[in-house]
Amino acid sequence: MHQYSFFNPSSGVIQPAGSIDALAISLAEYLTPDQVNQVRRAYYYAEQAHEGQNRRSGEPYVTHPLAVASILADMHMDVQSLMAAMLHDVIEDTHVTKQGLSDQFGDVVAELVDGVSKLTRIEFQSKAEQQAENFQKMALAMAKDIRVILVKLADRLHNMRTLGAMPQDKRRRIARETLEIYAPIAQRLGMHNIRVEFEDLGFMSMHPMRARRIRKAITTRFGDRKKTITTIKESIENCLTEEGHSANVIGREKHLFSIYSKMRNKRKSLKEIMDLYAFRIVVDSVDSCYRVLGCVHSLYKPVPGQFKDYIAIPKANGYQSLHTVLFGLEGVPIEIQIRTHEMEEMANNGIAAHWLYKSSDQEPKRNSSHARARQWVQGLLEMQERAGDSLEFIENVKIDLFPDEVYVFTPRGDIMELPAGATAVDFAYAVHSDIGNSCVACRINRRLAPLSETLQSGQTVEVITTPGAQPNPAWLHFVVTAKARTGIRHHLKYQRKNEALTLGKRMLERALASMNENIADFEDKYLQQLVDTTHAKTPDNVYEQIGMGNRVAYLTARQLLNLRDNIADGDALRPPPTRHSMVIHGTEGFLVNFARCCYPIPGDHIIGIVSSEKGVVVHCENCHNSIELSSQPERVVPLSWAENIDRDFSVEMKIELTKQRGIIAVLATRVNGADGSIEKISVEDENAKISTIHLIVGVRSRVHLANIMRRIRNISAVIKVTRERH
Repeated sequence: MHQYSFFNPSSGVIQPAGSIDALAISLAEYLTPDQVNQVRRAYYYAEQAHEGQNRRSGEPYVTHPLAVASILADMHMDVQSLMAAMLHDVIEDTHVTKQGLSDQFGDVVAELVDGVSKLTRIEFQSKAEQQAENFQKMALAMAKDIRVILVKLADRLHNMRTLGAMPQDKRRRIARETLEIYAPIAQRLGMHNIRVEFEDLGFMSMHPMRARRIRKAITTRFGDRKKTITTIKESIENCLTEEGHSANVIGREKHLFSIYSKMRNKRKSLKEIMDLYAFRIVVDSVDSCYRVLGCVHSLYKPVPGQFKDYIAIPKANGYQSLHTVLFGLEGVPIEIQIRTHEMEEMANNGIAAHWLYKSSDQEPKRNSSHARARQWVQGLLEMQERAGDSLEFIENVKIDLFPDEVYVFTPRGDIMELPAGATAVDFAYAVHSDIGNSCVACRINRRLAPLSETLQSGQTVEVITTPGAQPNPAWLHFVVTAKARTGIRHHLKYQRKNEALTLGKRMLERALASMNENIADFEDKYLQQLVDTTHAKTPDNVYEQIGMGNRVAYLTARQLLNLRDNIADGDALRPPPTRHSMVIHGTEGFLVNFARCCYPIPGDHIIGIVSSEKGVVVHCENCHNSIELSSQPERVVPLSWAENIDRDFSVEMKIELTKQRGIIAVLATRVNGADGSIEKISVEDENAKISTIHLIVGVRSRVHLANIMRRIRNISAVIKVTRERH
């Protein structure tokens, strides 16, 4: 009979625990004998399947599934989840198939095991894209059966408890993954105990020295405060007894990671964080919660603004409790949480507590943690469909996993839960995507307010909509919910695409009209050839690129004309011909800009790169920027200079010379004497004797530039003159 182990966070020691018999005894408290036997059968099946396999610690492998099932048993999970926990690695690590499991234990257990196996193959690597796509797979698995993630969380918890056998680098990677993904999921599902243990174990693996020092400081501090804690606890218990309340008063300790996070984020010392006392009072009924609240408020004065009623308005993960802060002895704050036994179970085990309180033939209530969790997973899937890519999806999920709730009311009195910092636009999208898309104004507590105003708990929010209204891109600057951000982006993407297509077609028609041409006169084969030449997908795609500014209408019109002139009239189309170059006169205005990296001038071999902001940017052919960008052929435009150009072009020269009084004036005289115009001059000292001067000069051509450089070289102080290219 095999033993398994568990981790005690208070002592930091791995301790031995029971066997399958010990587990069966604990299961008998809430399962029928037949169900306990089903779990036993699953254990023996797993033991046989994993025969000969050992964990890294040297123990038989079956100790791991036994420990995972034990974690779920502590949460009073149902028999199918326990069987899946026992069998969760058999598909992955043994010869057993999904069909084999289905034959032995039923389709539901086989599906659960298969779901956990797929999650096990997910590795949250450091690459953001990889991690994002893996999280999408996790969302899909949770959507099928939420119990898949509960078994996975228990599996990860036992792995974290036995992490000591792993090499250090792997230990740190698993710990980081746990803190970033699994702890927030446990929090979102209301599983406080598992989240706390994930965070403390992850923290101890990531920062062992810091964890040891904080634990030592807490132990010392608790010893110093033991008398005060006992005094406060006794006074609360005496007060409750006098009022006839039957309650359990528990001293509440902050966990390691929580203390470390507050020290780091709020930049507070350990003494400041530990200078408060925290107690939990567990009673029999909701009515008693409010009576006990009045009792403790009469014992110590409450701190104004610190009372929170999570019983009337539960948190998103189903958490319910009354929270208050009191002025204790010598003004030291006392935090009090008051809740029922059922709420205590829900607070600690979250969604897992659903299987304890729900009979098998009932559907979950609308506001139960199970229903809320399902709603959250459905929201994940909806975001996944609307998100532009997996990175946008994971960004939205991370916002969603760390909410600080605000509770507001609809005009009908329904309660809506939103993250802190939410606005009326977030509220509108939370009600329905169509309301968000068409909202134009809002009333907060019956007064007109800007859509960007941050909502506060307790406010009544009314959204005013108009048919045909559209989301404003500026909303993206102040919305905080993932649903609102995804909805706005999705609508704007679709809207922008349609508008860009219409605008682009109109711009191309206008460009062709300036050349006395009409787009209707071009046969489909010419448009298809344009699509092939520009590496687009369809003619609409070409119009869309023009409308979005990624392609210049004038150049596209010129390309279309070139194609028509170069394609034979026969039925067979030849391969795309070499495009005719666009002639640069220097008088094109905003359509053509000259690159500042290589300063092209008439006589240089040039190439054009299409820019969404600057039209066509002219580069020298050997400029490193043009070489890099030429790998995108759809952006490259062949260019050539006109024969007669009557304007100046900027060019940069670098002149090294020995220092002499008045040398700048001599340089200016030589440049002016050669009909050049100095646009900019800068001097940098290399040493006490030599200076480097950078000149930007206006020239007409390469011949003109050569003449100016020759005149400068004739100055006796000049050592070297070169044309500068950045």
